[in-house]
Amino acid sequence: MAELEYGGEKIIGPGRADDDVLRLEHISKRFGATQALRDVNVHLRKGEVLALLGDNGAGKSTLIKILSGFHKPDGGTMWLKGGAYTPKNVDDARRQGIDTVFQDLALVDELSVFHNLFLHRERLYSPLPFLNNRVMRREARKRLDEIGINIPSLDVPVARLSGGQRQAIAVARAIASESEIILLDEPLAAMGAKEGAMILDLIARLKAETSISMILILHNYAHVFASCDRVSLIQNGVVSFDRPTAETSPDELNEIVVEEYRRARAAAQGQLTS
Repeated sequence: MAELEYGGEKIIGPGRADDDVLRLEHISKRFGATQALRDVNVHLRKGEVLALLGDNGAGKSTLIKILSGFHKPDGGTMWLKGGAYTPKNVDDARRQGIDTVFQDLALVDELSVFHNLFLHRERLYSPLPFLNNRVMRREARKRLDEIGINIPSLDVPVARLSGGQRQAIAVARAIASESEIILLDEPLAAMGAKEGAMILDLIARLKAETSISMILILHNYAHVFASCDRVSLIQNGVVSFDRPTAETSPDELNEIVVEEYRRARAAAQGQLTS
């Protein structure tokens, strides 16, 4: 099999890269005249937390939607646990072990905490098609306690919870579906320090106590270095930087982003004067 060079590592053949649980090579995606992704290479190890960084429009959310089965790539190849990965849709991706927590969380505000945890996975009184609320409430409490999420009442509508609690419920639902890989699209967006710390603690606990792999779209470098093992930076539809967090720094990342801004500004000024 062909030997590939990626991220400073030798990868031999499809699906045989050391302990990678997920690998993407040469992924591209276009929307009309816009080239969202050009040639993206990403890999994820079992139990690893990967930060995905990039400016608005760099292609981060598009990549997450491809992984989650929402979009199909125009080109490239994906491998999951050593086999070809071509999800037909979001439900198919979930069946294969990849679940996504988007910014809107996909929670139903009027439903209770435990009903949201079992949304589309409801427990019924077999063979009767009635909700078994007692079982769902008991299992919800057990699962939330196991990952350290403190929500006093499981009967309260999620609309009455804080942003951090709502995010935690969405993550807990992904875990309850026995996902092996969880994708989180800006999990700390618009959160205060206290709520953000709650989610960072949850991510740290999952990392320490499970073998779940995670990809997080983040913007705050403090969050990256507090919770992630490795960072990949997307610029203009390609991964321009990929390194363990222990081998880089906020200053280095900031300098790369500032240089991108300088080039973009110089290009814009050149267009104005031409």
